[in-house]
Amino acid sequence: MELAKNLSAAAKAYQEVLSVEKASGKSKYTAQVQSSIADIKNQLINGAVDAGNAKDYKTASKLLYQSYELDKTDQEKLYYAGNYALNGEDYDTALSYYEDLKKQNYSGEGTGYYAKNVLNEQEEFFGATAASKTDRDTKVRLKLYTNPRDEKIKSKRGEILKNIALILVQQGKVDQAKQALADARTANPDDISIAMTEANVYLELNDFTNYKRIVAEVLEKNPTDADLLYNLGVIASKTNAAEAEGYYKRAIESKPDFTNAYLNLAILKLDADKKIIEEMNKLGTSEKDNKRYEVLKKQRGDMFNSALPYLEKAFELDPKNEDVGTTLLNVYGALEMTDKKKALKAKLGK
Repeated sequence: MELAKNLSAAAKAYQEVLSVEKASGKSKYTAQVQSSIADIKNQLINGAVDAGNAKDYKTASKLLYQSYELDKTDQEKLYYAGNYALNGEDYDTALSYYEDLKKQNYSGEGTGYYAKNVLNEQEEFFGATAASKTDRDTKVRLKLYTNPRDEKIKSKRGEILKNIALILVQQGKVDQAKQALADARTANPDDISIAMTEANVYLELNDFTNYKRIVAEVLEKNPTDADLLYNLGVIASKTNAAEAEGYYKRAIESKPDFTNAYLNLAILKLDADKKIIEEMNKLGTSEKDNKRYEVLKKQRGDMFNSALPYLEKAFELDPKNEDVGTTLLNVYGALEMTDKKKALKAKLGK
């Protein structure tokens, strides 16, 4: 952190130079100083990434916050500083950062700009600003990059509000958490992510009455929204497998090529495997135990067969998805479908 302190001190000194020149109407050193500040910011960001990779989340959070202080228009750095603080269980710091973002009405919604580096054939993210697009397009024009791609960045507002509420719940401030979400919904009545966040918090609190009330309100407005139905499936899977299955199936009805919905349906079916295996391992060799073993063996086979069509469809839709391929391979093995397992292994290169 000594390097971070030195960088921060240098940045403050540079900012004082900028202030002096701005006040005097002169700009003798402005361009040079701005370049130096940009370099310091990059060093802080790189240090945060390294600290995050090393799971030193508190340091990563501090470095990113210092980066944000150098350029308070770059709210994304404050958002990730909050995430790192949360991962480091520094809840007070995380809450203050998220509250700041909430006050600024930050959503992070926008467009991300990507292109493939011709030197290593790796796709790189340029950022999500107008300057990022200009930089990406210039490098593509110079043939340094190819395959330019734009990607819609979803709003982070719901996640920020959810994290605020969950921190307040963790701190025992349940009423404040509920009020924070209720206020957010009042201010943003059409923001589905906030409603979903409120539903998720009520589920965490085992308040099923309010959870179901909010879900009903959201579904009434968006009965065929596949992403919404999928997210409801994810939430419901924590407590009610049958309800989750219903949401995933409705998501597939609305969007027949929804790979993750098929995969999650399969995983939902396979969740019982651990419990079955545990019971099998506890059985002895008596006649009664042998009979129970056969019952469990059949249950396990039925379970794998029920998951199989969803996995096969998911693999058909996304054959490069490693999670889908590996899970399907394991199911083929469990069902002793030797030929299919062999063919799939060849496709996966295993």
